[in-house]
Amino acid sequence: MQELTKAQKARHAIREFKTITDALALRGFYRPSGKMGKALEFCLKNLRPEIYGSMNDPRVVELKGLEYVIDRLPRGVEECTKIILTEEDPFENTAFEKIEPFKRRRTAYRVSKNEICIVISRGLSEIYDILTHITFLYAEAKKIYSRMIDDSGNTSVEWKDLEKSHFNHSQLGAGDLDQSIWNLSLLLGRPYQEARETYEYLEKTRKEHSSNNGLFSLIYYLGHMIETEKKSLDDALVIYLTPSLMNIIGHQRYGKKWAADIKQKLLELGLEKRPLHIVSANLHSVVNSLYGFSAVREPFDGKDTGNVYDFFDALREQGEEVIRHALGNGLYEIPDTSGTHIDCQLIDLSRLESIPFHPGLDLKVSDPKGPSPVILVMDYAFGAQAFELMENLLKPIPVNGSFQHLDIRSISIMGKAGILPGKQGDIILASAHVFEGTSDNYIVENDIAEEDFSDDIDVYIGPITTVLGTSLQNRDVLEKFQSDWQAVGLEMEGGHYQRAISAAIIKGNLSKDVKLRYAYYASDNPLSTGATLAAGAMGSEGVKPTYMITLIILQKILNPPFADDTTPMEGT
Repeated sequence: MQELTKAQKARHAIREFKTITDALALRGFYRPSGKMGKALEFCLKNLRPEIYGSMNDPRVVELKGLEYVIDRLPRGVEECTKIILTEEDPFENTAFEKIEPFKRRRTAYRVSKNEICIVISRGLSEIYDILTHITFLYAEAKKIYSRMIDDSGNTSVEWKDLEKSHFNHSQLGAGDLDQSIWNLSLLLGRPYQEARETYEYLEKTRKEHSSNNGLFSLIYYLGHMIETEKKSLDDALVIYLTPSLMNIIGHQRYGKKWAADIKQKLLELGLEKRPLHIVSANLHSVVNSLYGFSAVREPFDGKDTGNVYDFFDALREQGEEVIRHALGNGLYEIPDTSGTHIDCQLIDLSRLESIPFHPGLDLKVSDPKGPSPVILVMDYAFGAQAFELMENLLKPIPVNGSFQHLDIRSISIMGKAGILPGKQGDIILASAHVFEGTSDNYIVENDIAEEDFSDDIDVYIGPITTVLGTSLQNRDVLEKFQSDWQAVGLEMEGGHYQRAISAAIIKGNLSKDVKLRYAYYASDNPLSTGATLAAGAMGSEGVKPTYMITLIILQKILNPPFADDTTPMEGT
């Protein structure tokens, strides 16, 4: 029998993980300690995801992976033995505590001391994401438990020290805290400084965002979870997927409501027939670029405004002031009420004629031949959710028994992606989207080119792989993307957006002349040790590439080089 390559084994592990997860969703429940849970863990360990670092090393607990996962799961999940995934929010008017993770837009409720409920509103990608993180947590919990008991079968000294630190954390002085972290580092198999860094990171996010219960608590409850399970299988961790959860997947209930709210707002404002430019991005860079200087220009009158990116970095502290100013000058907010967690903004460019831009920006509002355009900014989607949102958004508006097509002139997707040949902060331009594990591939005629950027930033152009999940990738698979597809990056939404766009053109809901723009900044390099997403956010370093892309998109919308000859869709 022919021996499989490492890349083939990894790709098989990804397919198997997906197949098992789909089966679990239909079955309705599983225990990580059971047959199906062990199969998921086996797949993940075979895959050896870069983002989970030393997951396969039984001697050490993976701290950066724990940071990454805890930021994306609801606070207190490690304390619970029942985790329920449901398709709707049944707790809106209850006294249950509502919890939102620090770095994932998802809603959860703490139903009881041992039970937490997570609302799934973003499709299959969200289910894969959560079950991947839970599988990792359970694997690390077993490592921690193995250090709870010493060779003679008694509770280890290190575990007894952890228990004291957990229950008396608030009373620890500086010296006692140092000693407690030292004891914890022995338990975790990690150097003192690494344990200290994770402790300080979790303490910072705990105090600022109430997003976790601290490192001592996390390690204590993970170990305690396995100890409880060993004593009684009735108390073992179990994950439930409600019977109706899979029924909602593919029915697009959330996306339909989301798109309907946007179109209703366009109708209310009388903007439904105006040229429309859709931008998928964050909800601050477009607003800051257009309104930031006029909102806070008084301190800069008669002064050197300095580097434009330093200016935008400083604006992060004045977001509320910028929004207040923008709301009086053509900005309309559309908070999400559908459950998609995707807020939106409408910007009427006819209201910007008297708005001064930062003098360092090459922006001006051109005098259009016809009606002034409108920009729709939608927040980042999550994985396959991008298809659901874009497909519904591109459908015509029902008006008085007929249908009015939106006059969509451009669709710009700005995001962050993992880069394969470059480094954090570089720019990635998509020439095609390649779906991981399927034959769905889309060539993109990208309206953004390398020459649009300044020479002081590296730009990589090529196919981008749309992956099942950032946690389900390893070096062998990524290197295969590079060698086979000449891929320059990986992300989770672009291919889903393009699939919806191509379908809308075929259906006649979108002009084939629509301008498409896909530009990403490199948030990480998963092939570079210490530069994966688990290493943390870029912070101020992400300001320049974010605004560089934003400004290029706005230049092409506000100042097209030629007359916009996109054929508008006609009502039917």
